Amino acid sequence: MRRAALVLAAVTAAGVAAGSAGATNECRGLQVCVPVAGPWVVTSSVAEVQFQLACPKGFVVAGLDAELSTRGIDIGFRGALGTPVNPGITTSTSTVFLARLLHGGTATFRPHIGCIPASGSGERYPTAFHPQPPAPPTSVQLAVLPGTHRFVERCPAPYRLVTATHAIGFFSDAPPSAALVRAVSVAQAIKGGSVRLTVRSAQLEAVRAIVQVDLVCVAGA
Repeated sequence: MRRAALVLAAVTAAGVAAGSAGATNECRGLQVCVPVAGPWVVTSSVAEVQFQLACPKGFVVAGLDAELSTRGIDIGFRGALGTPVNPGITTSTSTVFLARLLHGGTATFRPHIGCIPASGSGERYPTAFHPQPPAPPTSVQLAVLPGTHRFVERCPAPYRLVTATHAIGFFSDAPPSAALVRAVSVAQAIKGGSVRLTVRSAQLEAVRAIVQVDLVCVAGA
């Protein structure tokens, strides 16, 4: 899927500064909308970071926004080509956010999506929704536990792995501190058609952290 610099009518182009709750606009202008917030995702100046956030079953993404711990983050999303630019055409049941740190030190962003019923208006919608791991093989979420842990992920047959990326996320109301970000590290290697990750973490107290692995798979032997 090619990346497109597309903006939906309900999408705010620029992220908002981290701070007060309810300051994001992913549901602005939508009569029926389920807001979904992701974790604080660690960005990098070395490579683009990707993070996928999904709607509840039966819903599609209609609005997007993001909180930034610093203004030095360039952020967008992956949209599908098609006409018109609309929910269900440009977006689907989930969205991949794309971010890169332009300047500064440790920085994070918190993605938000607004979800609407995929069809009709009479469907019952949840009043609250907690993000769940996206369905494989696109993305896999790994829980971060204290110590050193190794994981191996691969594409299902008959697909083969082309490349993979990973992102570290922290579930908290405020952006994680620099010390908390440094407490989790990930080493990634692609070998023999699989992606291998070594996740190292100190004790994170009450904060829940994840590593999301995004696999790019193509058909072929």
